[in-house]
Amino acid sequence: MSKKNLYFNFKIAILTIIYIIISNANVASANDLDEKSRTVLLNENGKTITLTTEQVKKGKRLFNSNCAQCHSGGGTKTNPNVGLDIKSLQSATPKRDNIEALMDYMKNPTTYDGTESIAEIHPSIKSADIFPKMRNMTDDDLFAIAGHILLQSNIASEKWGGGKIYY
Repeated sequence: MSKKNLYFNFKIAILTIIYIIISNANVASANDLDEKSRTVLLNENGKTITLTTEQVKKGKRLFNSNCAQCHSGGGTKTNPNVGLDIKSLQSATPKRDNIEALMDYMKNPTTYDGTESIAEIHPSIKSADIFPKMRNMTDDDLFAIAGHILLQSNIASEKWGGGKIYY
């Protein structure tokens, strides 16, 4: 191998390492999160729950494989005015700022004002016949995804759900 090729390969290796470090710099692993960070609202009555590290990992994995195509970074590609940030979830009708409400939404989605079903255009348990990725989702899966969404308000920057102003 010539010196020129060796130098080129060395530069590629260094740039790859730098890219990996930068892209993972602000990513907290489930094991790094304390109980306070893993505590989210369970229901509309104000009861909270602390997610296990297994639920955190599962929620992230399921969100990334099933939801991130449209909700990358907590935004909504089809409607950039509606995000998954806590303020947007609290402003929805009904509120979607807790695990039970998000699970209900993933089973039977409605418009932001809660007046119409959007099951035919949003993946859900109700529309599993047209959205195959929802067919095998269990309540535990939905719980983990909801937990992941709510957890982002505790651990992610203001970019989570910020939509078009950040992405």
